[in-house]
Amino acid sequence: MRKLFFILLVIAAFSSVLVAQDKSLPFPKIGIDIGKATKPEDVSVTLQILFFMTILSLAPALFILTTCFTRIVIVLHFLKQAIGLQQVPPAQVLVGLAMFLTFFIMAPTWNEVNTKGLQPYLKEQITMEEAYNRGVEPIRLFMFKYTREEDLEFFSKISEINKPNNRDQVPTYVLIPAFAMSEMRVGFQIGFLLFIPFLIIDLVITSILMSMGMMMLPPIIISLPFKLLLFVLVDGWSLVIQSVVKSFQ
Repeated sequence: MRKLFFILLVIAAFSSVLVAQDKSLPFPKIGIDIGKATKPEDVSVTLQILFFMTILSLAPALFILTTCFTRIVIVLHFLKQAIGLQQVPPAQVLVGLAMFLTFFIMAPTWNEVNTKGLQPYLKEQITMEEAYNRGVEPIRLFMFKYTREEDLEFFSKISEINKPNNRDQVPTYVLIPAFAMSEMRVGFQIGFLLFIPFLIIDLVITSILMSMGMMMLPPIIISLPFKLLLFVLVDGWSLVIQSVVKSFQ
């Protein structure tokens, strides 16, 4: 870290010296030339660039729908609504927490993708197609593990493909939506369970206020501090996050 900071300082100092010597120093210009392909290798490189650009454009959707991100972010937002908080914690914090929890849970799967698919391809030991087949297999195994059979059968049926006899015959484009639907279902189930204790507190506070004749006082004003106190005393964040992480083990 210190070396990086020192290098940045040197670059900044060198740049200031150059600007001081010549204020008209031009900025570098970066361009991409588009010409006519004259060799088969040029066409291959062009197709690879288009392929990688397509993958990059689909990267957010692939990250959300092929990992545990969907379940985690749904549970965290349900928890926020159950407590009754509107602005705290911000949505950006919950999404960031869900993202890094996803990195933590998916690390073994992604390491396997890197070992089996990416590294051999970078070392030119296998072709791109073989690297894709090797790399997608650990992700498929992860999705199969948490996909309901009912959802898989539903998407297989509406896609009008022959009924697969084993997992290898299930196309990835069928597996991904089935996995996403299963994750949303589990996320809503966990969210419902999170609502129960906070709902009980709301009902108790509402009954007490009505018995005291304080019907004009919004119950949320009284119940919110009690729900926060209960959540802090039981170490709620730790319990929720541990439960979500253990649901993928």
